[in-house]
Amino acid sequence: MNRELESSQGKRLSEIAAEQKKDPLDALFDFILADKAQTGAIYFMMSEDDMQAAMRAPFVSFCTDSGSRATDGPLAGSKSHPRGWGSYPRILGRYVREQKLLSLESAIHKMSGGPAARVGLKDRGLLRAGMFADVVVFNPQTVIDRATFESPNQYPVGIEYVLVNGQVSVAKGGRTSALAGQVLRGPGYKKL
Repeated sequence: MNRELESSQGKRLSEIAAEQKKDPLDALFDFILADKAQTGAIYFMMSEDDMQAAMRAPFVSFCTDSGSRATDGPLAGSKSHPRGWGSYPRILGRYVREQKLLSLESAIHKMSGGPAARVGLKDRGLLRAGMFADVVVFNPQTVIDRATFESPNQYPVGIEYVLVNGQVSVAKGGRTSALAGQVLRGPGYKKL
């Protein structure tokens, strides 16, 4: 990103256009040109009713298409979509605990075993002997997201431990030095 444009992060196009006293379409194209087409954006497309209907559907699994971020190090700095910080805690806190839209067991399956089976990861997604131990230990009474569109780079609360391949990567809410992750490739992957 063009560093001169950083002050625009987290703002709506209408805000940027008003600040620049331009038509929103002109402000958008000027921004894209200034950023040499490296501009990212967040779009508001789904209604809350659509989201809830999808969550209730038995054939829908949960995922996020947001990249990983951290509050420090090389992945810190730029604002990102709040879903990268709290999609799953939001589902567990808001839709399971508060709204009782689906059961805790159903939500966990839609986050783990369901998606793993769908993409053909036969050794992940369930707690069974011989499978990789990717485990999140959370408090169902307190887990919730904190990320917002205005202030997205915030970790959720209520997640106590995260094990990746059987190694503790998060303990009592803080990262450990373990680097146990690995790239996962589906059954149809062909190296070029």
